[in-house]
Amino acid sequence: MTIALIPLLLTPRVVQAQTPAPVTRAAPSAEDVATTPLSDLNLRKSKIPAILLQAQRAPYSLAGMSRCPSLQKEVGQLNAVLGEDVDAARRKGKAVIPGKVAQDLVGGLIPFRGIVREISGANANNRELQQAIYAGFARRAFLKGVGLQKGCRYPARPV
Repeated sequence: MTIALIPLLLTPRVVQAQTPAPVTRAAPSAEDVATTPLSDLNLRKSKIPAILLQAQRAPYSLAGMSRCPSLQKEVGQLNAVLGEDVDAARRKGKAVIPGKVAQDLVGGLIPFRGIVREISGANANNRELQQAIYAGFARRAFLKGVGLQKGCRYPARPV
């Protein structure tokens, strides 16, 4: 009987691993809070999703984007990585995000955190991620403009 429950216990973790949270999420997870010191020491690096690396290489390319379904697919992939676009985002109304407060408290335990992050390379890693996110935002906005011009349906156009 106990062995039969094991797949049920493992299923949520498998689903969670297949659908990662957007890299731009405001509220850190419990894992993010717990691993803040590892991130500060650059022992846990943020991986840049492939779609964002592609956006950095060619943010305004229309190769393979001649039809609405291809635009919708790529904008959907960017939405999955970046979170909702500003035209669809809804404010939650929370001024204080508990996970962020906890992460800041844990990070505050490291003396000279800013210097440690710079020396360890964690800040450089974060800058690379931020540049990729910026390229992803530009690519998504560009593709939505093209989708609007072509008369595509959402998500390949603004809401």
